[in-house]
Amino acid sequence: MGIDAGFDMVPRLSTGGVDIHNWGRFIESLKEHYKDDTQVEIKPNYINFKAGEHPQLPFEGHKFLHSYIDTVTRIAQAHFASRIRCWHESFDEFGTYDWNEVNESRKSYEQPDEFETPTSIAQLLTGTDPIKELGITPFEIKDIPGKGKGLVACFNISSGTRILCEKPLLIVRGARSREELETFLVAKLKAMSKSSQRQFLSLHTNSPGKYPFSGIFKTNALPCGAGSPIGAVYPTACFINHSCIPNAHNSWNSNEEHETIDAIRPIKSGEEITIPYDHGGFGCTLPPSLLQASDNRRTQIQTLDEAIGDPSRIMSSPYKSLRDCYTLLEVLEQEFDGYAGALIARLYYDAFQISIAHGDQARASMFAERARKARVICEGEDSPETLRVKSLALKPAGHRSFEAYSRKWRTTRDSVPEGLDTVQFNSWLFRQES
Repeated sequence: MGIDAGFDMVPRLSTGGVDIHNWGRFIESLKEHYKDDTQVEIKPNYINFKAGEHPQLPFEGHKFLHSYIDTVTRIAQAHFASRIRCWHESFDEFGTYDWNEVNESRKSYEQPDEFETPTSIAQLLTGTDPIKELGITPFEIKDIPGKGKGLVACFNISSGTRILCEKPLLIVRGARSREELETFLVAKLKAMSKSSQRQFLSLHTNSPGKYPFSGIFKTNALPCGAGSPIGAVYPTACFINHSCIPNAHNSWNSNEEHETIDAIRPIKSGEEITIPYDHGGFGCTLPPSLLQASDNRRTQIQTLDEAIGDPSRIMSSPYKSLRDCYTLLEVLEQEFDGYAGALIARLYYDAFQISIAHGDQARASMFAERARKARVICEGEDSPETLRVKSLALKPAGHRSFEAYSRKWRTTRDSVPEGLDTVQFNSWLFRQES
């Protein structure tokens, strides 16, 4: 009587996209390895090893329970690492799955399943980030009617997902005349690889003519931070089009010197990925029936933002400033359908500054924590701004404005009330009871 040996896949492969992707690469590796071996028979839905008990390896990986030979084991370990668990009966080692499960699995080899195409990252594989670990791009560059090229989601993308992280092709620091910029760009392009040159020249320009390279740069450059005089051009991020109601946020990470694009609201498969541009004179695509109401909200947002940022008002009327923060929160939620992105993060930081300037560490820590959560969605945990407001949530008194205006709101960080519902907590937080 023979001794069985093999390996098991733990946990079992799923029908998710990442497992399908990995298993497909594994099968192709086996086909290539055994292409000249007459003992290995490639069937429509599985590989048959014509040796011993004729073990079979299905093309559909979730049906694979028990495997066979050392070579297959080594190839499997190269593709699946720690998920491969070897066993050998002569060493009193036994498979994870019983023979009933194995036999049921083998019966299904001749009937390929109808795999459901994953529509979200969550469906691909629990515990694996397919974008980061497998390099699966969640978008494709496509022609967009009336816009040229743009990025379109390949599957549903959850809010807070990192869509793209990209180093710039080139950076221009400080203001330059068109002639100076053209000369600078010519020198930069000459020093680039052919591939990078092609990527730059593939970008659209709104002003062809005497200064073609500066035309490309000015059409596509994104600022390296809000209001920064430094601009950068990217091979992919520059294809992302504008929307006044965007579904993504772009951010420059000054520590890593790269641009990140993160989803700030759920994005459906087939939907264009958009960001807000602060320049370029882009028109609004809202229908006339909605445009006036939106314009009114935008005007109100600007008015409130200016009032909240008035330092003399923060000093003399902090209650009014904090109430304006709450009003602005409501208007932003309405205008952006609950997904105001970085505007919400900025609002909470403004409320933090109002509170800490009058010594209120309890509320300041809560506002900083809300700012952190909003930044994580917009820019990720690795964002310098996310890390900064996180430190302020833990130690609000470390801010340079601590008690800069007064001590009349003085509290300790641990004096946040407990047992309040959402309405009651917000009333306390924004001092609506005062």
